[in-house]
Amino acid sequence: MSSKFNGDRLKTARIYRSMTLAELGKSLDLSKQTLSLYENNKGNPDFSTVIKLSKTLHFPINYFFQEKNINITSGTTYFRSLSSTSKKSRSAEITKVEFIGALYEALYNYIEFPVLNLPKININSQNLKDEEIENVAIKLREFWDLGYDPINDLQYTLEENGLIVTGMNVADQRIDAYSQVVNIDGIENYIIVLSVGNKGKARINFDLAHELGHILLHPWTEDIETLSNDEFKDRERQANKFASSLLLPKETFSKDCSRYPTELEYYIRLKKKWGVSIQAMLYRACDLDIISNNQFQYLMRQISSKGWRKKEPGDTPHVLNENIFKMGIELLLDNNYTKQDVTNIFEESSINLFSDEIEELLNLPSKYLNVDDKPKNNIIELKLNKH
Repeated sequence: MSSKFNGDRLKTARIYRSMTLAELGKSLDLSKQTLSLYENNKGNPDFSTVIKLSKTLHFPINYFFQEKNINITSGTTYFRSLSSTSKKSRSAEITKVEFIGALYEALYNYIEFPVLNLPKININSQNLKDEEIENVAIKLREFWDLGYDPINDLQYTLEENGLIVTGMNVADQRIDAYSQVVNIDGIENYIIVLSVGNKGKARINFDLAHELGHILLHPWTEDIETLSNDEFKDRERQANKFASSLLLPKETFSKDCSRYPTELEYYIRLKKKWGVSIQAMLYRACDLDIISNNQFQYLMRQISSKGWRKKEPGDTPHVLNENIFKMGIELLLDNNYTKQDVTNIFEESSINLFSDEIEELLNLPSKYLNVDDKPKNNIIELKLNKH
């Protein structure tokens, strides 16, 4: 740790908290010009200001004095709702994923995580046909030996094949899920972040499959901020098409769906089997010509009248599985590492965060990384003198 204040770290913390210079300045009673000087290492705040920065941004004081910055190279981040979210919100989430990547890299030095295992896909993403997307989904099922039945645990399947999955309470509720590629130790790794909360398992399954669609179908070198609305909508449509093709394979789902394709009560039963929402199944049924567009529209109106648009039958909040981060930390704890050792591992990689922040990023239980730093009372056993 350096004795000099690191302005780059202040900027990172501010972006992480989705604050502008003006917003942070107002909360600290400082001008944005003064803060800009600090961020550009052209001025040093006094210690009382550093304490205020630490409290306002919820970063440890030591964080601002570490010489090294988080050295994770990230590429494109695919957000589900580009047009309705602010760049400030998106920048905050991108910064958080870079921290997740850094935490993963720190653990990677101690733990053998699953290696990325994806098939090679040769497609022209600029001129992608629906049939090609369907074929990519089939190829992935075959590559992962999934067969054509429902996928019981998609999160586990992704993590088993080297993809990194975590869930967070994303500040901007309009952000459902997003994915990002990060370069760790010269190897590309994909991180999928889910906005958790009250989502049911069917919604989470589709979010995971949608992000997997981006990973397999779309170039990770493009800047999505430069895409036109039409181009972005097309990327989203393609990812949705992939998700429905993966989760509801044509041959087996068609057999199931064709029995009672226009009865919503039957779709409730199918939802339990396939782990996909009723609305997503209706889209898929229409896409496969099992139902006509008129029938689809009629069924969707029925869904609206029943109040199922936002909450369908069977939608209960789903808790994500124990992920590879918790498994990795537990492996260390089982091998004579302490929670303080785990914290030290992160700090050695220039990741100086409060434990509750790490828990939030890695979807760990609350207080999971708490270190009992209270000194133990040394008690001397005394006895009465015998007279």
